Amino acid sequence: MKKINIIKESKEFDRIIHNNKPIKYKDYIIYIEYINDNNYHFGLSVGKKIGNAVTRNKVKRQLKSIIDKNIYKNGFNCIIIVGKGILSKSYEDMNNNYNIAIKDLNIIKEDNNEK
Repeated sequence: MKKINIIKESKEFDRIIHNNKPIKYKDYIIYIEYINDNNYHFGLSVGKKIGNAVTRNKVKRQLKSIIDKNIYKNGFNCIIIVGKGILSKSYEDMNNNYNIAIKDLNIIKEDNNEK
């Protein structure tokens, strides 16, 4: 995930979380804000209940990799909060659950070259 597509500021996290309703699916809580911009942004939140810094960073690296696999439309900010159950999931389960969770949000570009 490119640096330009990452939300890091606490003010932005607070604004997006407090002004939008959450979408919950298994181990993910997703807040999405549609904006008029020529870019998209993701913010990841992995709390201390998940584990130590090494574990949290591993989960963030895996999520960034999963996010990079899709091509997104422009014009939204998205905050993904990870639940504690993520530790018992494999990478494939995380990927499948993420794709199901964002399928209804209408943020993925449709690919006409699917197999």
